[in-house]
Formats: sequence, structure tokens, C-alpha cells
Amino acid sequence: MSIDGGEDFVYIDDVMDADMEMDVEFLDADRGRVDVENEYELLTRVTDTSSAQARRGKDIQGIPWSRLHVTRENYRQTRLDQYKNYENVPTSGERIDKECKQMEKGAKYYEFRYNTRLVKPTILHFQLRNLVWATSKHDVYFMSNASVMHWSSISCNLSEVLDFSGHVAPVERYPGSLMEGFSGTQISTLAVKDRLLVAGGFQGELTCKLLDQPGVSFCSKTTFDENAITNAIDIYKDASGGVRFMASNNDSGIREFDAERFQVLNHFRFPWPVNHTSISPDGKLVAVVGDHCDGLLVDAQNGKVLSSLVGHLDYSFASAWHPDGHTFATGNQDKTCRVWDLRNLSSSVAVLKGNLGAVRSIRYSADGQFMVVAEPADFVHIYSTKAGYKKRQELDFFGEISGVSLSPDDESLFVGVWDRVYASLLQYGTRRPYGYLDSYV
Repeated sequence: MSIDGGEDFVYIDDVMDADMEMDVEFLDADRGRVDVENEYELLTRVTDTSSAQARRGKDIQGIPWSRLHVTRENYRQTRLDQYKNYENVPTSGERIDKECKQMEKGAKYYEFRYNTRLVKPTILHFQLRNLVWATSKHDVYFMSNASVMHWSSISCNLSEVLDFSGHVAPVERYPGSLMEGFSGTQISTLAVKDRLLVAGGFQGELTCKLLDQPGVSFCSKTTFDENAITNAIDIYKDASGGVRFMASNNDSGIREFDAERFQVLNHFRFPWPVNHTSISPDGKLVAVVGDHCDGLLVDAQNGKVLSSLVGHLDYSFASAWHPDGHTFATGNQDKTCRVWDLRNLSSSVAVLKGNLGAVRSIRYSADGQFMVVAEPADFVHIYSTKAGYKKRQELDFFGEISGVSLSPDDESLFVGVWDRVYASLLQYGTRRPYGYLDSYV
């Protein structure tokens, strides 16, 4: 992945000339009309958006289009025209635009539930967007500046889990752990699953915390190479049910750790920096993508390359496995997500084109019915696997996407939005035939 340069983030207020004091004006306007006990409740009422408010016509992000000098439709077109997709291979996106058409949209699998602007997800590296993780349909972990934060959508409580701006050191002793810890770690990637939180840093740092225990369990540097950034973390279970995680690094290596003793089990090297890996449900195969147009399918036991994945036109930053273990997907800066079938890897079985930028995150639902694909900004696509990826729902909003995550039960879908004014956490829920059920989730 790239170390210098990158996308110039286009903030909403840069183009639409929004008033930076807009929220203060809303706050003042409501003081005389709303009887509340504290400022927190008032701020929540003013800035947050519920599903009921959205049904009555309020913008889900709270953008006051009627007060602006541009309509939502015109601003959407401006974003599509002006957003600059980052490419390592010049014109890769243009070639895709000419060769591929988008799948039919209009399906509705998830519906808007809530948007909170009290939550402020952030992004540190423009290509790494796996910074939002749901551990239940109500609990979400995400990066906000230098801190890992937890948000409960039931209590609307925001709490800090780890602050990396200062000194972080382990409270337990394991072989290979740096007991002196780290100071001022810049977090590049995050993963939270099975009570385990793993954060990766710009200098190859790994910090591991068990969510049900105080303090940090393990700190380590995967590499001392100059080009050491940790690009992705994949947490999973082995055949016996033990928790493991795999770190993908810019030093062209992937390292597998067990989460009981935090020891390195495997270390494989490749010809190029590895941007993302994901392991198959049976634990036997690893999809590996990075700074190369081709991806790799690798034996998880010995690192042997079993097949190349040929078709993408640029570098890839995302991958995910379908629960069936036969199909998996890769996401690329050529603005496509490609779906592959183990039974015939000569070509991808589906090429799914985005609207404006690279595919930075991919998630399959636990039941295998849906695949969620996130662009760098503004759009998240939900594809029906049962329809052969030919039908999709398009989530349309404004802002850079810090991450996207489905809850383990597939009930909730969370999207982190980063923007100077409209940073927030969007929550969607599985669509139900009866609207009154919204009050019970």
C-alpha cells in the first residue's frame, strides 16, 4: 500500500458551503421549545436522526438541504463528478467504467434505524478502512482519533476502551511481549471479535486486549522493517475452536498468532506488500491481496501458493469468505469487487462495480445471504447472494467511510462516517414486514 500521497478527502461543507456553526444555531433554536434535563439530551435530540424522523422526511444525516444553496440531487451529482479515486495503476477505474455495468439496484434488505452524530469515527490512512466492528446488534467498537471507543445503541453511551495517544503497556507477561509497551501509537487497522481486540500500528505494532479483562494483554512489533505498517487484522477460530488472528503487513509478510498465548504460529512472505488476508471457514485456505493486480489463494498450513486470482486491474485492499467455504470476494482500487469460486478460479464469477471509488471493505452476512461492499465514501452496496449478486441495495449518504460491520446475528449493519461536520455512526437493521417491530430492537 501507499506510504505517501493519497486521496484528498472532499468534505461535505467544502462543496455545499454549509455553515460550520449550523449545529449551534439548531441548538439555540430548540432551547425555547424543548424541555430537557441536560445538554446531552438536547444535543442528542438536535443532531441525531431516528427511523421515525427519517420516515417523516428528515435527512438521515441531519443535513438541512432546505437551508442550503444546493439540492441533494445536485450535490450528489457534484460528488460523483468531482470525487477522485486513488489509483496505483493509472486509468484502472476508467477501464472498468468502460467494460463493466452495475448490477440492478432497488432491493431493500436493510432499513435505516438510527444515526448518531455524538459518535465521531476517524480515519488515519486513506487506504485502510477496517475501523468499525460490531460485536452484537447493539455494541460497536471504532477508532476516534487516537482512541478505541465503544458505543452502545441501547443506552446511547459512548466510552473509551483504549487511548493510544499516551503510553500503552501490557499487564500480563507472555514470551515476545514488549513489557515496556508503546507510546503515541498511530493505529492503522483494528479488529474486534470473540472478546478479543487487536489494533495494528504504522510501525508494525500489535496491541491485544481481552474485552472482559482490565488492561492490555500483549504488545509486540511484528517487524522492524522501515516499511512496517500493519494493514489488516483477521480474527477467526481454528478447527478446535481456539481463537487466532492474522496480521497483514507492508513488509510483504503475514503472521498468524494464537490468542491464548499470543505466540506466532506461522510467518509467510510474499513478493509484494500484503494489504489484506482472510481465512476460509474451514481454516485451510487464505485469500491474500496486496500491492499487485493479482491476488493469491494460499495453503494456510505452509503458505504455498495454490492459485493466482487474475482479473483486477489495480491493487486490492479487501477480501472476505462466504460461509459456504466455496466462494470468496476481493475488493480493488479499480472500483470493483470480484467474486471467486474455488471450483473454477480461471476467472471471477461476478464483477461488481462501484459508483465513485475503490472497494475498501467487504463483509458477508453470517447466514450467507448477503455481501456488504463499502466504497471509500458515500456508498455501501448490499448484494443478494441468492440472486447471484445480480440484485443490490444501495445505501446513499455523504462522507468518507471509516468502516462497515454486520453484527454476528446479522440483525444490525453499522457504517462509520468521517467528515468535519457530519461525522457519525449510521445504523441499519434487517428489514421486517411490520414497522411496529422497530420499537423492540
